[in-house]
Amino acid sequence: MSPLTQRQTFKGQALASSFQALDLSVFGLRNEHEEEVLRFLSARPLHTITIVGFIHDNGLVSPLNRGTFYACRNSQGQLEGVALIGHATLMETTTNRALEAFAALARKTTKTHMIMGEKERMDDFWKYYGERGQEIRLACRQLLFELKWPITVEEPAPRLRLATHDDLELVMPVHGQMAFEEIGVNPMEKDLAGFRQRCARRINQGRTWVLVEDGKLLSKAEIISETPEVTYLEGIWVNPDKRRAGIGIRSLSRLAQTLLRNTNSLCLFVNEKNTAAHRFYEKAGYQTRSIYHTTFLN
Repeated sequence: MSPLTQRQTFKGQALASSFQALDLSVFGLRNEHEEEVLRFLSARPLHTITIVGFIHDNGLVSPLNRGTFYACRNSQGQLEGVALIGHATLMETTTNRALEAFAALARKTTKTHMIMGEKERMDDFWKYYGERGQEIRLACRQLLFELKWPITVEEPAPRLRLATHDDLELVMPVHGQMAFEEIGVNPMEKDLAGFRQRCARRINQGRTWVLVEDGKLLSKAEIISETPEVTYLEGIWVNPDKRRAGIGIRSLSRLAQTLLRNTNSLCLFVNEKNTAAHRFYEKAGYQTRSIYHTTFLN
């Protein structure tokens, strides 16, 4: 057992002991738990698509998760919560005591970059996480949008296609700039090699869609996670030179028509303050489903 695994096991054991009085077991997940965990997460597919994406892509135990999966189980053997705690900290809980347990684990992690969850649950989470956790660098609210039926666009659909490795150098700077505008950190400057690897992997997985003309990127969209129930989109971008020309809405409509053949709905997050984007997605047929809190830590 590696020193890291030993430390994680010790933390889990210590936390489990502290929650014995609450009749709750807290433990690190292994790949053998995958079927049970996915069944638990399937109760709310729209709200668990991000966590499910990590599991489908990497399994419960993988360095690609950039964190550790934990669960809370009661004395009846039922799961009360599942969480990924690490670079990105995400969780799904059915009880406040499971949320409290995950907050206690998150306080012991010093490499967390982002914590995200529904507004109501995050309000409770921060009561438990408190001042003993990492310092907050940026906090924002995001709206969760969902689309179940694509709109019809009369104009000819653009030649949207899956990106190839040849498109990597076109996609990376745009995706990096979008991250900088949203969270104040450009991954191309902070971790160029890792960022390149993640972008290339997504292209190889067939999850990056682009519209390219004469060697110029006109629009793009990224699939972060996909299941038969929900497909989660991110990084939707239209070249500033082509905005207000219909390229964006036509590209988004074409993408929706393609993806909704294999999934029940599409979803995406938009910063609460980005009212122009709200109008754009509403025009494309998306509807607001929930409010999320996203916190970025130092």
